[in-house]
Amino acid sequence: MYINYSDLCPAPMSNFLEYLLSIRGKSEKTVNEYFLDLRTFYRFLVMRYKLSDNTDVFEDIDISLVDIDTIKKIKIMDLHSFIGYIDRERNNSNRTKARKIACLRSFFKYLYSIVKLIPENPALDLETPKKNSRLPVALSLDESKSLLTSINGSNEKRDYAIITLFLNCGLRLSELISINIDKIKGDTLTVVGKGNKERTIYLNDVCVQAIEEYLEVRPDPKPGHEKALFISNRKSRFSQKGVQHMVDKYLAEAGLSGKHYSPHKLRHTAATLMYQYGHVDIRTLQELLGHESVSTTQIYTHINKEQLRDAVKLNPLNLEESET
Repeated sequence: MYINYSDLCPAPMSNFLEYLLSIRGKSEKTVNEYFLDLRTFYRFLVMRYKLSDNTDVFEDIDISLVDIDTIKKIKIMDLHSFIGYIDRERNNSNRTKARKIACLRSFFKYLYSIVKLIPENPALDLETPKKNSRLPVALSLDESKSLLTSINGSNEKRDYAIITLFLNCGLRLSELISINIDKIKGDTLTVVGKGNKERTIYLNDVCVQAIEEYLEVRPDPKPGHEKALFISNRKSRFSQKGVQHMVDKYLAEAGLSGKHYSPHKLRHTAATLMYQYGHVDIRTLQELLGHESVSTTQIYTHINKEQLRDAVKLNPLNLEESET
């Protein structure tokens, strides 16, 4: 659904959000996150610059009070104060603070370099706090097999194809539901990824077979949904919530509920399995997952304890000693 940001926030914030959508090609989800982050920042500015006496309830602060003259006054000290506020008063994690800082950098770069509304960029030297290191949550190989064997019922072929694609190709949920039949060509398919960018997915044999078996029983969709690969019981394109509910059901049947697994964790699983068992290099994995930056892909390069143990055992000095 199209959001008219000019109804929700003042210029130049609304103009910036429209720029992200129309010029930069950012997804609606990403732009909405930028809106929420900037709305928090604007509410903070109302308090910091004492633009209103009604600031007791943070969520009720009127962001329309922040105009371009206010924006022109902002210095890096104000940005530091904002980061301190969301840290102490709103309990933002380092990861969340880093996202808000990225949003501010993009916003002030737009104001200074693109539309030239401010005399200087106060966010130019704004540092990013160190993110807490977090390993991706992923199913083990045995858990992945258990999940696949748990699939049953009237939609077995469809559900098996969906989970097989998640576990083998590392698809995002949004990419999976966007798949159109006419975008499948042999062992490749084209999906729409982040920022409305198309990328090519290469299918292995089990994926090709799963899709072919599903297509044999795929129901006739209702008008307007003929191109969709995965069809719901309502004869329309399978929705994100529908897929999430389906995955949760089979996780429970496989005894894997309560472990914070989700469709996105199945994407993590595919990446982890490819790295640990497929011996793919980091650049190949980056391309497979559709990451813009290799730094995003590096979270999958963690090594489990057995690999560490094997690495020590395979030291050539150890092998040489065992042969004597």
